[in-house]
Amino acid sequence: MSNRRSFLKTAALSAAVFSLDGVTGTAARSQGKRGPVKGKPIVVSTWDFGRAANAAAWEILKKGGRALDAVEAGVRVPEADPNNHTVGYSGYPDRDGRVTLDACIMDEHGNCGSVGALEHVTHAISVARLVMERTPHVMLVGDGALQFALANGFQKENLLTPESEKAWKEWLKTSEYKPVINIENKSYTPTNGATAFNPLMLPGNVYNHDTIGMVAMDAEGNLSGACTTSGMAFKLHGRLGDSPIIGAGLYVDNEAGAATSTGVGEEVIKIVGSHLVVELMRQGYPPEKACKEAVDRIVKRSPSKAKEIQVGFLALNKKGEHGAYCLQKGFSYAVCTSDTSNVLIDGKHHF
Repeated sequence: MSNRRSFLKTAALSAAVFSLDGVTGTAARSQGKRGPVKGKPIVVSTWDFGRAANAAAWEILKKGGRALDAVEAGVRVPEADPNNHTVGYSGYPDRDGRVTLDACIMDEHGNCGSVGALEHVTHAISVARLVMERTPHVMLVGDGALQFALANGFQKENLLTPESEKAWKEWLKTSEYKPVINIENKSYTPTNGATAFNPLMLPGNVYNHDTIGMVAMDAEGNLSGACTTSGMAFKLHGRLGDSPIIGAGLYVDNEAGAATSTGVGEEVIKIVGSHLVVELMRQGYPPEKACKEAVDRIVKRSPSKAKEIQVGFLALNKKGEHGAYCLQKGFSYAVCTSDTSNVLIDGKHHF
């Protein structure tokens, strides 16, 4: 009997000390007990155009504003940028030539709103916020989302710019009438005027931007996040990726942290990626390690497919620590604080 008690005691101690992937239970508990870092706001967002988005968000955060207001204002910048063909106005259309936008937003109280396949409205993120604040629903899609937007004062507009329409018509010449992953790599014209395909245009690198995902912590230590995109270029009409799906493209838990994703959304949805990252941070994982675990799970599911696509995760915990991890080289994220200004950081990658 004494041997049995000794065995159980040893097993219990082992379980208390060690948890998944080498993270100690003691570390997880100690991290969970630490409160937010108040008075030290921070905003992080995906890709190099995240710096312009961060600048708008920081104007709110530096004045003591709410993180929710900051992330909405921040992602509205790339939504309105005609040079960005994967977010908002001037986004590449679906295979039928229709620009459809997806977005979601989530605050520190767990409230969230989302729109999917929204047409004719540039600022999908602001429509998503109104869904959160003015309806009992989480998501509105298609024509219903448009009618809701128009009823709330948004103006109907044409989002298909001449540049995006030209790229779509070029694609139609040789298309098999199906979505092509990372077609942006072949259709993007660099700012230096070069038109030939550059082999350095890896999925998601500085020449090929994707979803804008942003998470922030305000001076009160509260978290919020936003995610918005025009989706995969030349997709099947009606296709939704991870960006408008709470738990996939974005997740915020004010006790643990916030995370967002970018890249091929289908693979993120399959692992409920952003929620996974946040739950790992709750267990004590640092942000980068949590993002890496999510990426590793995508690789384990389909190693051959993982080599051909890009997926990246970006996370922020309650201590103001940030981190990212992705499949392919080239993913960067922008960080803005009172100490670091507004800098770009290269995300670590699996391949």
